Amino acid sequence: MATRTSPEPRSRRATPRSAEPLPRASRTALFARRGRRRGVAFVLVLGALTILSVMLTEIQDESSAELASALQVRDALVAEYAAKSGTNLVRLLIASEPTIRKGLTPMLGMLFGGEVPQIPVWEFSEQVLGVFNDAAGTEAFVSFSGLDLGKGKNLGLPGAAFELRVVDEDSKINVNAAARDDTFSQVRLIAQLSALMAGPQYDPLFERRDRDGNYSDRQTICAALIDWVDSKQDMTLCDPTVETAQQMPAEDSYYELLDVPYSRKNAAFDSLEELRRVRGVGDDFWATFVDPDPEEPRKRTITVWGSSGAVNVNTAPPQTLLALVCSLAREGTRLCVDPLEMQKFLTLATLARMFTTGLPPFSSPKAFINLLKGKHPLLGEFMKAAGLEPIELKSEAEAEKQMSTESKVFSIYAVGVVRSGKRESRVRTHTVVDFRNAPAPAEQTPSDASGIGVPVQQTGDTGTGGQGGIARAVAPSPSGNVIYFRME
Repeated sequence: MATRTSPEPRSRRATPRSAEPLPRASRTALFARRGRRRGVAFVLVLGALTILSVMLTEIQDESSAELASALQVRDALVAEYAAKSGTNLVRLLIASEPTIRKGLTPMLGMLFGGEVPQIPVWEFSEQVLGVFNDAAGTEAFVSFSGLDLGKGKNLGLPGAAFELRVVDEDSKINVNAAARDDTFSQVRLIAQLSALMAGPQYDPLFERRDRDGNYSDRQTICAALIDWVDSKQDMTLCDPTVETAQQMPAEDSYYELLDVPYSRKNAAFDSLEELRRVRGVGDDFWATFVDPDPEEPRKRTITVWGSSGAVNVNTAPPQTLLALVCSLAREGTRLCVDPLEMQKFLTLATLARMFTTGLPPFSSPKAFINLLKGKHPLLGEFMKAAGLEPIELKSEAEAEKQMSTESKVFSIYAVGVVRSGKRESRVRTHTVVDFRNAPAPAEQTPSDASGIGVPVQQTGDTGTGGQGGIARAVAPSPSGNVIYFRME
């Protein structure tokens, strides 16, 4: 009988070779290899996170830049149209000046002894038009007018504002007068430019080299300004004391010898910046005689957009008035050769403008001539108090032709402003508007589609595509015609 044997204990069972425990050194090596593999994975994860972080940062930066750019373009567009809105409002204000003058005639007629001259309403553009501006502009309008706007609707310009500066171009010396090619206009311009640059305090400006490394004296620059626009081929003799004809060299001889040669235009200036192409008109000349204060364009003494060669004595800046007076005064007049007398005149002109508080000081050119003779009823005492001697003119009749008390061409500098948080967008426009041949507002229909009245045209076709529509499109506007526009 077979005997049953009991199984061996589990601990005594044979252990497969593969299941035998590894030696300590082997286990350490195994753990080390596994640790190295875990380190590689960790580095890969960190690298991936770094790349993703860089990508996300780049995407965020691009998105932020694109958003900021889009907001800037949006705000700039709003600012542009805010500036254009301010410009159009100024045009309507100037167009309404005859109506305003007519309403004030009963009150001012006695002051001016009859006909009231043009009232410079454009000098109060920001105050008068503040009701159409932002909250600050509306507040300025309320303070200026004393009106209550509590019941007003749809007033103001939400989210934007405009800043306005209006310059009377007929109060400047018009260098484009030489383009008429008539002797009278050129002689008058020569006298005005010569008087503008005549002061002995300007001698150092003409004794050093100009921007091209050459010497350009007063007569040379004066002649260059005239030769740029006239049609003659010979250089102009810019000396008001010489009345006989002189043989002069060709106008282009100077420009052809420059490092980058060019020719004069032989046509009227299109813009003020074109003056910089003329011989001798560098930065120093520009800051002294053309635009002394870029932030205040009213102080500019020279223009290329005036309606005529006559200067509006009611709105001309003091330096322009001085040049005008010296161009008409007899030779040797103390005012035109003594810097102290010049300063007295400039101070008197500034005080007179402040004294009249916006009203035109002179009813006619004759009234200004009376002031020069010390006979003005109001300002004559100022002239005596300043110690200015009466000024004797060469010809009073000729002086009246070179003066006026009404302007037709205006520069409107409008700045559109949009503020969004800490960001501010500003767009500046310069518009020159010509009111010559502009019909009076009373001759207009109530309004066209744009809100600005247009003349009534007696035509058989009132459609936009026929002759009636063309006539309406080219008809003069009471708000003037734009002859120059620039956006900065």
